[in-house]
Amino acid sequence: MGHRVSVCILSDNRLFRESLGRILSKRGDLEIITSVGLSELAVAEVVRSAADVVVLDSLDFLILSTAFLKTQRESCAGLHILLVAMEEDEQLFLRAVRAGALGFVLKDASALDVVAAVRCVAGGEAICPARLCKCLFDSVAKHSVELPKSCTNVQSVLTRREQQLVPMIGRGLTNKEIAKELNLSEQTIKNHVHRILHKVGVENRLGIAAAMDTRRLPN
Repeated sequence: MGHRVSVCILSDNRLFRESLGRILSKRGDLEIITSVGLSELAVAEVVRSAADVVVLDSLDFLILSTAFLKTQRESCAGLHILLVAMEEDEQLFLRAVRAGALGFVLKDASALDVVAAVRCVAGGEAICPARLCKCLFDSVAKHSVELPKSCTNVQSVLTRREQQLVPMIGRGLTNKEIAKELNLSEQTIKNHVHRILHKVGVENRLGIAAAMDTRRLPN
């Protein structure tokens, strides 16, 4: 059997945790390693667990935890966050993206939708409802000129390998696809992407792509 995706479930709703845990545990490629309520101790436990995916149902809790997670950069390099049971609201969705969520699943999603979303974000891909995708493009287009000044000369702060990765990220390749193309491990690519995010001063892969376009990074 290949690598099993380790999953942490965070929610104050015990029924939700237990139900989702049973659904995910039935999949041979998924493994529940933590299922707890929302608390500072829970976040610390998630960091220690080195989970692949964190599934939670509270955007507010994610936002409150973001500052702590950012201080744990190395420990959280491979951590992917999936928000589920969300309202279909453009502003909430954009807040989730800014907070670092890689997946945004609505409350009317099926169990199969959630399973597919877990697998998707575990692979380093983003997932959201198609009808919310346009507002993300609109937001990036509107604010691209407001990228951090540190992006002005991004090329000078990135290593040669990081510069090599940027156009590949811009093409929409996943970490796994980049790793295969460069004959490197997926974890190595994850670490490089994490450092690029920090150096460029953006929160997600889409921000890297926008920086590449507006700051004329090498293609």
